[in-house]
Amino acid sequence: MTATELDERDRFLASPRHLAGAGDRLADVLSPLIHLFGWARVHDPASGHIAVDSPCGTILLDCSPSSPDGTWWTIAHHDPYWKITATRQTPLEALAGITQALPQLLGDTRHADRIPLATRSVADLADLYGWTAEPGSYTSPDGHCTVHHAADQPWRVEHSVYDGFDTLWSVRTEGEVPDQLPAQFFSYLASPDPVERVLADIPHLARSRAQLTSLVSHRPGLGAHVVHALGVLAAGLDGRRR
Repeated sequence: MTATELDERDRFLASPRHLAGAGDRLADVLSPLIHLFGWARVHDPASGHIAVDSPCGTILLDCSPSSPDGTWWTIAHHDPYWKITATRQTPLEALAGITQALPQLLGDTRHADRIPLATRSVADLADLYGWTAEPGSYTSPDGHCTVHHAADQPWRVEHSVYDGFDTLWSVRTEGEVPDQLPAQFFSYLASPDPVERVLADIPHLARSRAQLTSLVSHRPGLGAHVVHALGVLAAGLDGRRR
C-alpha cells in the first residue's frame, strides 16, 4: 500500500519517536498530576489553555495551544528559578517523562513504584541508543534531532526534517534545571520502542523516514503499545484528557 492510499485516520506504531510528531497522549502529561497528586487545574475550553499548579505553589505547568510563537508548553519552578519550554510538535511521551517526575522532585513519593525515574544520565542514554556524541551535543542516528548541552549552558533540543513544514520542534531550558528532568525527557525520546499515532498526526515529510507499522485495532487513544510509566492509568483517564 502506498502512502497516498493510507487512511489518515488509521493508527500506526511509529519509530523513532522524534519523527512521530506530538501525538494525542495529552492525558499522559497532565492527568497523573491532577488525578493522582491533586495538583490544581484551571482550564479555558475556548482557548484550550490549561494551567496546573503544584500544591506547594512552586511549580506551574502551562499549556497554551493558542500561543502565537508556537511555544505550547511551559514548566516553571519559582524558587530556585528554572524553566522548560517546548513547542507544539514535541512528542508528548517525552514531555510526560518530565511531568510525571515532578511530584517526586518535590518530595511526593506516592506512586513512586508506578512512576519509575530514569537512572542513567543523558550521556549514558545517548551511548545506549546509538546517538552520536560530540562536544556539547548528542545527535540522533538519522541526524534529524540534536540535544545541545555544555557546562554552565542551558539544555536545548532541536528537531527538523530538512526544515520541512510541521517537522520543526524544540525544547529549551533556563536556569538550573535539575539533572533528573533532561534525563527523563531523553529516556522517553530516544527509546527505540515505538509510539502509537494516528497517521494524520505524523508529519508528512517524516513518514518516509519513520518506521510505521499498521495496527489492526483503530481504537483511538488507548496507546496499548506506547511504552511509558503510566500506560494503564492513562488509558483509564483517556476520556478525561480534554
